Amino acid sequence: MELSWLNWLYTAVAQVITWIHTGYSTFLDPNSGLTWALTIITLTICMRILIFPLFLKQMRSSRKMQELAPKVQELRKRYKNDKQRLNQEVMALYQGAGANPLGGCLPILAQFPIFISMFTVLRAIAADEAKFGMTQELVDSAKQALIIGAPLPATFFEAPAISEKVVIGCFVAISSLTTFLTVRQSVTRSMAQMPDNPMAQQQKILMYISPLFAFFSLNFPLGLILYWVTTNVWTLGQQHWFYSRHPMPQYDAKGNPIPVQPKPGLIAKLRKTTPEEQAPPPPPQPKIIRQQPSRQPRSKRTGSKKS
Repeated sequence: MELSWLNWLYTAVAQVITWIHTGYSTFLDPNSGLTWALTIITLTICMRILIFPLFLKQMRSSRKMQELAPKVQELRKRYKNDKQRLNQEVMALYQGAGANPLGGCLPILAQFPIFISMFTVLRAIAADEAKFGMTQELVDSAKQALIIGAPLPATFFEAPAISEKVVIGCFVAISSLTTFLTVRQSVTRSMAQMPDNPMAQQQKILMYISPLFAFFSLNFPLGLILYWVTTNVWTLGQQHWFYSRHPMPQYDAKGNPIPVQPKPGLIAKLRKTTPEEQAPPPPPQPKIIRQQPSRQPRSKRTGSKKS
């Protein structure tokens, strides 16, 4: 499906692909699957770096919602019989604190146009069409590229060889697994911060249904599946980094927040010296025993005489 009003974005994505591929072609075979795989992975990473501020905004909004969880629980108890008033009070609480419950949609919305553009560009390559500023030489190079024996623009149902179907099927399975792990990481965090969340059951169902959507990628080109796998792996690492640096807030019996130390990052762990490298403890200082003078008899004291 090609949307004419997005031609400018298709051209931009095709141009970035051309630049990255040209850069790798200076020291790699331009027609190899490795060159094209690195091109797609690099494009994905560049795109994720661009939307990284949106990810931070999403996570900060989520953190504010975590901090407001005790107040939300109080509102639920107070207005448990008035759902409309409850929703109004909760939204007012979120707005006052600057938390946006829909902030989690921002990275997904930002990725969607890039995903559509990648799909359209790869479909053009599969159809042997030099469009969106791509040269025929670049299109021929992409069509010749094989990733573990499967053509870059091939789909599962269009691949003629069984071996190609197996390779594409394995990538789809990896895409499904990484999708599940990404959603599970987020849902587990959400359920831990709000154990009595009424949406918990729906979140569990979503966690187990979401991997099934990855099987729709059987209709996608192999290059697009590689893009999706790279995106999932990046998201997993990104969320792990943020969750380790910003642990869930803890509260005492009175509802007051307890400071929680963040987990040390990988660099901090590598910088940590081992017990063998640590300096030996200083030797114990000898105890100073103060000698008390012995008491002299009165006859020997200064100034006294025996009469």
